[in-house]
Amino acid sequence: MALIDMIVEKVIKTPLVSKDKPDVLRELVQILKDAGEIDEFDKALTAVQKREEQGSTGLEKGIAVPHAKTDAVSRLKLAIGIAPGGIDFDAMDKQPSKLFFLLLAPPGQAGPHVEALSEIAKLANSTSFCKALINADNAREVVDLMKGE
Repeated sequence: MALIDMIVEKVIKTPLVSKDKPDVLRELVQILKDAGEIDEFDKALTAVQKREEQGSTGLEKGIAVPHAKTDAVSRLKLAIGIAPGGIDFDAMDKQPSKLFFLLLAPPGQAGPHVEALSEIAKLANSTSFCKALINADNAREVVDLMKGE
């Protein structure tokens, strides 16, 4: 399944209410739980936290891509959170992260996971596009921007 097909309003939250990294991880997993995309909240959250302990998934230019492999999902899952004010996520460039793309994948399915990471990396190259996402007023606007509508 292409990343674009996973982008629906129910997996997007803007703005995030979290103010720090642990709360962001919890809030992103909660988005998937509330959307009915996962059943095992604690298992999914633990997987994301363990992955983050290995090294921050805060990239550059305000983008973070927390991700994990867990049997809490049977196929790739995506949640998008936007924090216009920025949150310290231990990013590579030491700047606050504003766009969060949570990816959860089942163990043994590297293909879709890697493809989604690659698609997100391509999106990150467009500063103007990222600014438009950060300034989106609601989840519908994010969907429209991501799908080019």
